Amino acid sequence: MNNAYAQTLWEELRMVQGITLRVIAAVPKEKIDTRPVRDMRTPKELVAHLYATMRAVAEGAVKGQVTPDEAADKGENMKSHDDMIRIANESWKAADRAIRSMTDAQATAMVKTPWGMDFPGWMCVQIIFDEHLHHRGQLYAFLRALGVEPPFMWDFENSAPEFRPKQHQQA
Repeated sequence: MNNAYAQTLWEELRMVQGITLRVIAAVPKEKIDTRPVRDMRTPKELVAHLYATMRAVAEGAVKGQVTPDEAADKGENMKSHDDMIRIANESWKAADRAIRSMTDAQATAMVKTPWGMDFPGWMCVQIIFDEHLHHRGQLYAFLRALGVEPPFMWDFENSAPEFRPKQHQQA
């Protein structure tokens, strides 16, 4: 695998991110600290973890080492629904800058992680993608448990313009 694969996967995640932002926006403001599913994170904790992980792994992929931000992972700067959306957007932009800057050498270089194993840079993008879909699925379950109909998972056209599918150019 290589940087071309990582960039293709990241492009797909860009569209997924648009749906995820709509899922986060659908969480009722007064329910961000509830536990809609027993023994699981609250919506706020889940969003904090999802985006702290995304940012740390993306930036780590280009630096050569993943360094978790434990305060961000715990949501220490996330107090409100608006904070959830702001931090999700800020973290996406930071991760996007990092992954789009990834070179071919960084994509194939091994990245040190705190998980007891190292991965090539391109695999870090796969880890972010898998982690993102896993936790977005939890947010879908939370919305349903809270009586909220989540956005259709393939409704990319109704996401913000920067997360919509790009037009394919005719040859």
